[in-house]
Amino acid sequence: MADYTPPVEDIRFVLNGFSRDEKNFGTQGIATLPGYEDVSEDIISAVLEEAGKFAAQELAPLNRTGDIEGCRLENGIVRTPPGFKEAYGQLAEAGWLGMVSSPDDGGQGLPHTLTFAAIEMWSSANLAFSLVPLLAYSAIELIEHHATPEQKSLYLGNMISGAWSSTMNLTEPQAGSDLGRLRTRATPEGDHYRIAGQKIFITGGDHDLTENIIHLVLARTPDAPPGSRGISLFLVPKILVAPDGTPGARNDLKCVSLEHKLGIHGSPTCVMSFGDDDGAIGYLIGEENKGLACMFAMMNMSRLTVGIQGVGIGERAYQQALAYARERVQGSKKTADGLKETAIIEHADVRRMLASMKSLTEAHRALALYTAGCMDLSKRHPDLSARENYLRRLELLTPIVKAWITDGAIEVANTGIQVHGGTGYIEETGAAQHLRDARITAIYEGTNGIQAGDLVGRKVLGDDGQAVSELLALIRASSSAPEFKEAQALARVREYLLAGLGAAEQATKWILEQGPGDLVAAIAHPYLTLLGNVIGGWLLAQSAARAGAGLAANDGDTAFLEGKLLSARQFAEERLSGCLALGAWIEGGGEAAANAQSEHFGQI
Repeated sequence: MADYTPPVEDIRFVLNGFSRDEKNFGTQGIATLPGYEDVSEDIISAVLEEAGKFAAQELAPLNRTGDIEGCRLENGIVRTPPGFKEAYGQLAEAGWLGMVSSPDDGGQGLPHTLTFAAIEMWSSANLAFSLVPLLAYSAIELIEHHATPEQKSLYLGNMISGAWSSTMNLTEPQAGSDLGRLRTRATPEGDHYRIAGQKIFITGGDHDLTENIIHLVLARTPDAPPGSRGISLFLVPKILVAPDGTPGARNDLKCVSLEHKLGIHGSPTCVMSFGDDDGAIGYLIGEENKGLACMFAMMNMSRLTVGIQGVGIGERAYQQALAYARERVQGSKKTADGLKETAIIEHADVRRMLASMKSLTEAHRALALYTAGCMDLSKRHPDLSARENYLRRLELLTPIVKAWITDGAIEVANTGIQVHGGTGYIEETGAAQHLRDARITAIYEGTNGIQAGDLVGRKVLGDDGQAVSELLALIRASSSAPEFKEAQALARVREYLLAGLGAAEQATKWILEQGPGDLVAAIAHPYLTLLGNVIGGWLLAQSAARAGAGLAANDGDTAFLEGKLLSARQFAEERLSGCLALGAWIEGGGEAAANAQSEHFGQI
């Protein structure tokens, strides 16, 4: 497996570009936000460099061995692969788990933009390792917003420091994404509840990385109404904690088995049993029967971090394919001195595949960091109206980040195997691991079909298209900026972008006119893909315009800047060019799928 090189230069280029395109965004705009005044460009550079160094030097060397060794359940304790515990200790000691948390709670008070950039590099270096730490960010978000002051005092500090880790316990054997069917019980008993039930697919349900694990569990109280209206949320620690913070007895919960998975072998995915004896002690978070609303704070952050995992695994697959293409000699090329053996990167079809991987991964990164900027602005912008606008945009972009990026990451990893040819199908090269690891990202934290349904149902129809119309209007306005319109090298990119934008506008209009129903649900995923392509193409076009200006002024690395032009052109030719077809599919209404009957799919 090729070494991992953190894409710090590209991340910095993206963030610098945001500063130029939209006030308060990017490396220069962050420090204009209240609470981020001390986040200078020097601090941003230092954080990116250190996060990248940790990824390359500590996490990447454990990626292949973690995949081979996997996790083990021994005498009721889950053992992670060799080196994982030590790496986690370094991560916690350096304070990385408290990046976005308030300094008052022991955090560093850094922007989400920087945190997302760091998460990308850690996911890229070792996706399996990154999963337990990433859940911490989501759990901390939930505790900060919904826990009582006493609960925050008792648990938050150790979660932020990394001394304690966290899980999200939703899924049950009979209830996958349909949480209204869950059966785990919560019986009140004094100031706590007794929890009993089984949960499956629990990332980090048990491990040897931390001294305690804080389980966030959805369950039903005895008189709860049926369905999702009757779900409550509970904090259930592995080790009970006394009021003064000292550890107590082991709680009545355990990992009964580990799932045998296609990928992410270094991450323990547990079947958890709560309350086999007296019942696990849990503490209510929020109000009874309001647990799902509380859990969405964690779920939405997790969906964003899963999208970033897609960016990271795509980058790793691209780097490995590029390294192989440069060193693998096969075939010959005609030169002035006759035929000469050549590396496969000189073959046009291999360059096509690499350009496809590069452009899609860079579009993914730009969207993820742009969305992180929206999150920072939704929390920190001094103007209330602006915060509300950015919150709408954040909510709109969340399912696109999760689904469009992870769909694309699978494609990138799959193409990486193709670049390797037969050796890509051999496990020893490591290319297959990227595809195996990437495949889960389209499934967990809400399948990509669920994300598409959320996009059209809640984020488009739910607000009468306000958020998506605002974003599409911004794209149209920025595409008419003089520096973009006058860039001859990007004329074709702009042509394709405007065509795709028109298709997105028309598709949105059709959805709003049609309203809820199976016809719209059947085209939700292609609509999400259409929006992802248009937004990604727009962000790449903006980057290319800046790169073109840099080339004209002889300001910057020529090959790097020309690579930005390559990415924008490749993305336009490959993906924006297909937006009209997606638009036609959407306006066709998905009638075939919407009207299909169960018996039409054949007898088995």
